[in-house]
Amino acid sequence: MSDQDTILASAQKALQAGDFAGGLTLVEPLIEGNGGDEQALYIAAVAARYLKRFSDAEDYQNRLRAISPEYGRAWQEAGHLAVARNRPEAAIAAYARAVRFNPALDASWRELARLQAAAGRDAEARAASLQQQRIAALPRELLAVTNHLHEGRLLRAEEICRHYLRMHPRDTEGMRLLAQIGIRQGIFDDAEFLLESAVTFAPDDIQLRLDYIDALHRRQKFERSREEAEALHARDPDNPVFQSHLAIESMQTGDYDRAFELFDQVLEKLPHDPATLTSRGHALKTMGKQPEAVESYRAAFAAKPDQGDAYYALANLKTYSFTDAEMAAMREQAARPDLAFMDRVHIAFALGKAYEDRGEYAESFAHYREGNDLKRTQTRYSADAMSAELARQREVCTADLFARHEGDGHPAPDPIFILGLPRAGSTLLEQILASHSQVDGTLELPNILALAHRLRGRKAGASRYPDILGDLSGEQLADFGRQFIEDTRIHRQGAPFFIDKMPNNFRHIGLIHLILPNATIIDARRDPMDCCFSGFKQLFAEGQEFTYGLEQIGRYYADYVDLMEHWDEVLPGRVLRVRHEDVLDDLEGQTRRMLDHIGLPFEEQCLAFHETRRAVRTASSEQVRQPITRAGQGAWKPYEAWLDPLKAALGQ
Repeated sequence: MSDQDTILASAQKALQAGDFAGGLTLVEPLIEGNGGDEQALYIAAVAARYLKRFSDAEDYQNRLRAISPEYGRAWQEAGHLAVARNRPEAAIAAYARAVRFNPALDASWRELARLQAAAGRDAEARAASLQQQRIAALPRELLAVTNHLHEGRLLRAEEICRHYLRMHPRDTEGMRLLAQIGIRQGIFDDAEFLLESAVTFAPDDIQLRLDYIDALHRRQKFERSREEAEALHARDPDNPVFQSHLAIESMQTGDYDRAFELFDQVLEKLPHDPATLTSRGHALKTMGKQPEAVESYRAAFAAKPDQGDAYYALANLKTYSFTDAEMAAMREQAARPDLAFMDRVHIAFALGKAYEDRGEYAESFAHYREGNDLKRTQTRYSADAMSAELARQREVCTADLFARHEGDGHPAPDPIFILGLPRAGSTLLEQILASHSQVDGTLELPNILALAHRLRGRKAGASRYPDILGDLSGEQLADFGRQFIEDTRIHRQGAPFFIDKMPNNFRHIGLIHLILPNATIIDARRDPMDCCFSGFKQLFAEGQEFTYGLEQIGRYYADYVDLMEHWDEVLPGRVLRVRHEDVLDDLEGQTRRMLDHIGLPFEEQCLAFHETRRAVRTASSEQVRQPITRAGQGAWKPYEAWLDPLKAALGQ
């Protein structure tokens, strides 16, 4: 145990013994300066409240929430302080946030029930009381798992949960919690299996079914997730929660008419629901109905001024200019100490874009940096670990390995993998090729990444991938390729070829070649400064954690270039490199080059790609609906004064 851990343990014991002054004295050296240790600040806030030093307690809480804005116990402590100061409405708001971030906080549910009842909010009080009773009835092991899960200690949560399930293998709440842990770790296949089993054991458990829909959605099994959403909707067609879920799943299966019908039904009952207005805006944007999308987003933050998702969605159109009033509203929300974490992130990125559009680059960069810094606190990304992972690909995937498996794999030529880095122009290449009569555009499909994850195995701290590639038989490789074709069929519309534009697939070109030796692979390459700075400015829906820092994204780009050089060496001619700048200079020439590589005849419609009507779900959706433009070239240059860490990481 470190010295700091010893101090924290002693301070905790002092509080338990009622020695609040002694506990505060112990942790004060750990919280000096502007930062501070999370646990030390929490102990200080509790001690100061008991000592009735309410202003100090509030200061400790504000500092704690600044470094850990979604720490449920910090909000619970804010509720306790508000009760001590006789501020019941503030206490209700704080306890409500506490249980949103950690639903296992018994004291928060109990106090919510008491305060809401006292305020005459009987229905809310009953709901809180039921939640408190549910928490009180949980086995202590699952209560501990829930606390660890919602306070970010995933490995400890998993350890306790697995041990509990070995003793109680049919406990559906234990299965649900283990699935939630898996989802947070990105292990979606295990989560799906657990939830499918749990739903079989408890078919009337609504939360299980909602979690199961989420797991299926994350695995892009959209037909199945829609079936589950349809089943819930059939139970209670007027339930706005079920209507919303079915609307979202209908979007994913391309049934936009049904989605809009359901969104409208929700808005009839809840006309100012910000989440529904935002989701409806996303659907309209995907369909290319930009004016209607803008209207829906603006209605969302008119209804809820801190709806950061709606502000960022407008910025992410890349074509919208914020008004003075909207910028003032965003600044006002950003100044709030109690602004929710993701709302703060969304607004920071939106302000970055707003100031960029006005040419106020210092302000713009400050907001982009704030958004990135906030997101980086959420990630577990390690540039060193990623460099080591990509180096291992170079060591294992040799020319000898590929020579040994010559002729193996599944022979289908259908897939066209467009890969590289995000913001490198891959959506433009997809739109060009998807304008061809024999090519279907799909999504950024997770199948290759999921296969690589399965091949890693479950042994803690020791990945079997990519080493396992040398042990796979030709029959296994063919089965993997066949499974990829089958699993992705749902995304196709019947054309002979289809595109998978998951950028991170560049890490797994060796695997792709082994299981699908006749697939097309296109490396979408863009100028490093343009590509990296564009990534830094982008808030991704999920993944792409390497983008949230200039040094991190520069190192990732350099590692990517090194790995692509390796693939060129061991698989000569296998990857077609298409540079974004070359497409801007010679659209027809590069289009013919790609089609020749695939083995398709040229079609004029590919040059009129911006006229192609199809759902586009990436950040470039509005840009690829316009004729080709050079607007993104050199966009980093006005920010050059702040980009030395990026230049240093890129090196040559």
